[in-house]
Amino acid sequence: MKAVKGKFYFGGIHPRGNKELSKDCPLEVMPLPEEVAVSCSQSLGKPASPIVETGQTVKCGELIAKAEGEVSSDVFASVSGTVTAVKELTAANGATEKFIFIKSDGKDEKAFLPPLTEPDAEAIKARVRDCGIVGLGGAGFPSAVKLAPKTPVDTLIVNGAECEAYLTCDHRLMLERTDEIVRGARYAAKALGVTNIIIGIEANKPDCIKLFEPYENIKVVILAKKYPIGGEKQLIYSATGRKIGLGKLPADCGVIVHNVATCFAVCEAVEQGKPLYERIVTVSGKAVKQPKNLWVRVGTSVQSIVDYCGGEVTEQIIEKDLQTVKIDVKNKTETSENLVTEKSTVKKVVRGGPMTGIALASYDAYTHKTTSGILLLNKSEAAAEEPTPCLNCGKCADVCPMHLMPMNTAFYSAAGDFDAAAKYGNTAYCIECGACEYICPAKRPLIQAIRKTKAYLRNKK
Repeated sequence: MKAVKGKFYFGGIHPRGNKELSKDCPLEVMPLPEEVAVSCSQSLGKPASPIVETGQTVKCGELIAKAEGEVSSDVFASVSGTVTAVKELTAANGATEKFIFIKSDGKDEKAFLPPLTEPDAEAIKARVRDCGIVGLGGAGFPSAVKLAPKTPVDTLIVNGAECEAYLTCDHRLMLERTDEIVRGARYAAKALGVTNIIIGIEANKPDCIKLFEPYENIKVVILAKKYPIGGEKQLIYSATGRKIGLGKLPADCGVIVHNVATCFAVCEAVEQGKPLYERIVTVSGKAVKQPKNLWVRVGTSVQSIVDYCGGEVTEQIIEKDLQTVKIDVKNKTETSENLVTEKSTVKKVVRGGPMTGIALASYDAYTHKTTSGILLLNKSEAAAEEPTPCLNCGKCADVCPMHLMPMNTAFYSAAGDFDAAAKYGNTAYCIECGACEYICPAKRPLIQAIRKTKAYLRNKK
């Protein structure tokens, strides 16, 4: 089916893409890590509860933590080996999470579910739940919940926008696993009881658009190269023209959205019985030696990923104040040379994308199901300017795709009046895309203010 152009939507920005660093790097399987630390908080909602003990042997794909409640997801061992510890650690986002440490035995023995043949809707939903599949576009919402909407839907949209700068994991997946994505989308559509499937792909991926056009009964929509066109509400409007009001869900307008990587995971779960224990991670930035798109096991340390990609880019620094002195006794001469040292060019390390990801304090962190990227940014790439007072320019409101007033949230949040921040900034409806902070000429920490206000609202509730 020939691709069509999507509709224009309000707001958004045009950040530097920098996708050329990794978009031509084919998918590569990273060697098995010697040890993984698998978090029990792998999705939006309640953390899973560990069901394994120290000293227990497990296989890859074996259930190690059981979902708690409806909005949660099962967690699986990503390597075969021995559980060495179950303990709480402070995660990269500052929250306390329970981690299960597994020392690999190098055998990579699998424990998959039996494949499904011609499954019906209920069997597909059950399989997606039993394999712990979550939204792999970033939010990590349990996919089984999405496949059982409380209101009737008529359309499935497959999100292939990947509008975040640097990230190319979805791009490579669409190029190299096209058929599996389509099959997974059809399984998801069958579970929903719909026949209308749309895939939205940003205009900067013509190679992907061309690959999906020949498939029958799948409409390809070319999305404008604009951030955050991959946001659910923005994508739905661009692809269908349907508007979702504040506080409403996609299902309220008859649509469910799944990321391309989620559809691929659904295909593997149905056809192979494979639980979600690995994903593609883009390693990029001008401060990493070898950008790559890697298949990475959940719970792999960031340090081992960086090491596998050649480590950090360094530069030579001449220490003018430190010199080495050479004395030639025979000729009674003395020469001196400036000391030259190697210094890393890394200014900031980000887990995820540059707009919505989390800056890491060190490499002592681990990947989750939702980890789409590891970025090593140098000084020219990282936002390192000190904030200055608000200029009242209104640019943050001009680019907000949700029609909010971020400056109000920041103003009242700084004053400690979080109720006013929520009221006058409509903070609860913010999608945290980061467009406001990107465009702010005063470099105000708007997203931090928004997240702080949301945390206050959650605690109050």
